Amino acid sequence: MTTDGVPQRTGNNLDPWYANYAERTAGLAASEVRALFAVASRPEVVSLAGGMPFVTALSHDLISSSMEKVIREQGATALQYGSGQGIPQLREQTLEVMSLEGIHGTVDNVVTATGSQQALDLVTKLFIDPGDVILAESPSYVGALGIFRSYQANVAHVATDENGLIPEALRQTIAALRAQGRRIKFLYTIPNFHNPAGVTLSAERRPEILEICRSNEILVLEDNPYGLLHFDEPAPNALRSLDPEGVIYLGTFSKTLAPGFRVGWALAPHAIREKLILAAESAILSPSSFSQMVVSEYLATADWRAQIDTFRGVYRERKEAMIEALGEHLPQLDWTNPNGGFYVWVTMPDVLDSKQMLPRAVKELVAYTPGTAFFADGRGRHAMRLSFCYPTPEAIRLGVRRLATVVNGELDLLDTFAGTGTLQLPESSGYDTAPSDLK
Repeated sequence: MTTDGVPQRTGNNLDPWYANYAERTAGLAASEVRALFAVASRPEVVSLAGGMPFVTALSHDLISSSMEKVIREQGATALQYGSGQGIPQLREQTLEVMSLEGIHGTVDNVVTATGSQQALDLVTKLFIDPGDVILAESPSYVGALGIFRSYQANVAHVATDENGLIPEALRQTIAALRAQGRRIKFLYTIPNFHNPAGVTLSAERRPEILEICRSNEILVLEDNPYGLLHFDEPAPNALRSLDPEGVIYLGTFSKTLAPGFRVGWALAPHAIREKLILAAESAILSPSSFSQMVVSEYLATADWRAQIDTFRGVYRERKEAMIEALGEHLPQLDWTNPNGGFYVWVTMPDVLDSKQMLPRAVKELVAYTPGTAFFADGRGRHAMRLSFCYPTPEAIRLGVRRLATVVNGELDLLDTFAGTGTLQLPESSGYDTAPSDLK
């Protein structure tokens, strides 16, 4: 302590300002997904890790013409600060996009954000005090868990199955937390083509989930980046369409257009909407006017529904390639078979550890995301997320074949040493044949 009462900075060898950070920064850590990009970007590695949209399927002429028109006709406005809520025309067009999933809202309640990730951060900032509880599916989106951790929230995972979040598990989790005197702020859910599990919340469960939350006065945060990217049947109508006052809906153009524009949005109940705008203005003043206007021009002039159909075809073909390759090379494992989105969730025998196995996989020139990235409590070691959105079908088959080499090699090794007592060297080796305690 200095003479003026200010705590003395001590720091450490790597960061002299370490002692000055706020307590909440203890929750900031490099995600396992981020760490993977360094190796996954090497051209010789087949990356089944990152959820990068296949933007090559876009018409670049349409994008470039939209940019040119915006600069030519509205350049002074596009390059200037804008409204903290976002430009009205794009918010109006966003309502048209959401109507495809049964949502009917008003322009006033749409708040444009720098990707839905920022909207997720703002909602968490508005509602979470340190120690508050957020309910989330088991497993859950790694980017959301990072935000929740940074605001010092406690995440309680709720069990899921092939039909999504299990209502009875939600009831039991809420009851157990309330019995402990814990304060639950909201349920975070990705109901459609879940990241990372690939499952979709069934139509039958949706009203029940909402009723459980309504009766317990728990807000629902519906994150829906993949909802329009179905392969066969569309997903059921959005949760927001069933309960406009109890659900904040997050959407994005990152998956149906391109992530580089960084344009997403939140559709919130009126009172929450106002606080979201204030929070956005304090964080970034306003979202990018240029990006919003380019996206708006694209939606006004392009056949964006046909473009989404193109994406569906691309991702369907790649999903089928992955499922077929898993069936051929790793039939002993279990996996989900999504009807949309980007991801397959693979479950391995409990004896395998996907996190420890990853360096060996990279050595075999294939990358994936370990299951531990998608849990707040260290679970997921016997699972992994495989992404089929970016690699070609041929690369996916090659990647799964390489992954099978790693998995089968690990299983063979464990099988070889399981239950062994002592190992002895051959007498002809000339070495001491005293027993070795390798077990």
